[in-house]
Amino acid sequence: MAVPGIFLDSRAKNRHNILMQVKKPVNVRRRDVLERIRAQVDRYKSPLVQHIRENNDVLVCGNTEVFLASSFGFCDGVKRAIEIAHAACDMFAGKRIWLIGEIIHNPVVNARLDAMGLLHLPFRTDDPAYDALIEEDVVIIPAFGVPVKLRKKLEDKGVQLVDSTCGNVMKVWTRVRSYARAGITSIIHGKAKHEESMATASHSMGDDGLGNYLVIFSEAEARMLVDYLSGKGNREEFMAHFASACSPGFDPDIHLQEIGMANQTTMLKSETAHIQQMLRAAVVERDGDDARFHVFDTICGATQDRQNALFELLEKPLDAMFIIGGYNSSNTTHLAHIAARRLPTFFVKSADCLLNLHEIKAYDLSAREERTVQLPGEVADPDRVWRIGITAGASCPDNVIEEVLRRLSELRGFPLPLV
Repeated sequence: MAVPGIFLDSRAKNRHNILMQVKKPVNVRRRDVLERIRAQVDRYKSPLVQHIRENNDVLVCGNTEVFLASSFGFCDGVKRAIEIAHAACDMFAGKRIWLIGEIIHNPVVNARLDAMGLLHLPFRTDDPAYDALIEEDVVIIPAFGVPVKLRKKLEDKGVQLVDSTCGNVMKVWTRVRSYARAGITSIIHGKAKHEESMATASHSMGDDGLGNYLVIFSEAEARMLVDYLSGKGNREEFMAHFASACSPGFDPDIHLQEIGMANQTTMLKSETAHIQQMLRAAVVERDGDDARFHVFDTICGATQDRQNALFELLEKPLDAMFIIGGYNSSNTTHLAHIAARRLPTFFVKSADCLLNLHEIKAYDLSAREERTVQLPGEVADPDRVWRIGITAGASCPDNVIEEVLRRLSELRGFPLPLV
């Protein structure tokens, strides 16, 4: 017959042993480490861009006038993530250091980290690559965060975690977990396959894993949801469309009774606001009031600042806009969409995209691929003043902006100031 005391002690011991395998994420942003990596991180800065900032964001050189948005480039969360990645490589030199996916969505930054020897893990919970990890390995969680199950898998493996998840993203997680505890289904405005939205969706299921979510990307998908809330939707068609963008066991007839909005933090603010209005109106039409509709603005402040700054810049009499950043960067893509509605816009990832005075490689928003397109004729006319606006996504470093400016200077033949 088992002795109760011995059984409890054994169970407590086993629990202790399991807990001991979970290593707390280490803080690599120590003062001594940051001092050692300062030169590496400073390479992302640009004296030229700083000079333009200090001169009211305007650069006039001969036949070319350059206007920078008042807010662009690295946000605090991105700066922190990059510091963490570089610091981890310094602190754990000699160990295998893995990065899940990309630290941020910028090809120049990611290429530099790759050159430092970072190994990569896919952003997939069920990928067999994770089975080969050992306790001595170091794993960096990207700025977007990771799904709950993936983090649990890493903790069970006993690896050393280095977490660079953006604080704004974690605020969204807090909100959707509170929805789950209250039995409210999270409606996430975002891209269902984007790393951040995947992580947020996992948190929407709550601590017990029983919460629910639905991810909607566009106004068109929001209209489908509005129709269903209003009793006009077709269940089979609705579920077929959102099959890969909802929680397991999602039942629209049950789980749309009370809903709460949240966002991927980098979405277009105006579109998010419009979708919120649409859903609120649908709930009021159905219920007679908005008691079962909840909303919390989870758009990142830096994202809002960059969008607002672009709107201000577009009020100037510009000939063209250059949007600089990674093509898979959500916040950068939204900037390109905003500008493209107003004037010729070229979404480029680096200075290499500027081929000559007539052609440029730019990201086509409709085709979702990089294509070679023609530059306006005035670019090659030395007697024509060309007025261009420039902004960059929150994951684009200043040195890349400078390289684009220097390439434009080379092609147009205008001298850049010595700084």
